[in-house]
Formats: sequence, C-alpha cells, structure tokens
Amino acid sequence: MKRIGWAAIVLAGISLAGCGGYATYAVVAPPPVRVEAYGPMPGPGYVWVNGYWGYRGGGYAWVPGRWSRPPRGRRAWEDGRWEQRGGRYYYRRGHWR
Repeated sequence: MKRIGWAAIVLAGISLAGCGGYATYAVVAPPPVRVEAYGPMPGPGYVWVNGYWGYRGGGYAWVPGRWSRPPRGRRAWEDGRWEQRGGRYYYRRGHWR
C-alpha cells in the first residue's frame, strides 16, 4: 500500500515538472512575441529554441529562448504558440519533430 502512495507522489511530481508553474490557458491575449538576440551556437548540432510568453499569477512573463541539442532522431524545433478558443487563450507547447 505504501508503494502505491509513493508512486503516485513521484508521478505527480514528474508530470508537474514539465509545467514550469505556468498555466495552460489565459483569458487575455498574450503580448507580441519578443525578438531575441542570441550569441553564437555553443557547439555543433545545437538549435535555437525561441522564447515565449508564459501566463502565471494573472499576468504574462517572458520565458527566454535557449540553445538546445535535439533528441536523437529529431532535427527541428516547432515553437509553442497561443491559440484562441471559446474566449480563452490556450498555450500549445513547443516540441521536437
């Protein structure tokens, strides 16, 4: 019985770790996307992942872009984006393809 309880806590923690504390929807439109300046690629095989507006605590906060290496077998990053549906704005997370 104790194992099931600990497993549930661990799984909940893992699932929340990807959220970064930002909501997946907002009731106000996000600001325009920022244009970021970034330095040289830190090494071969890196891809620039653009920043985005996250929504938390009733307002938007800019999450800066970063250099990242794609997972094996993936080559391109598809940026996340806000989509309007039914009077709310939902964030579709970016992903490797």
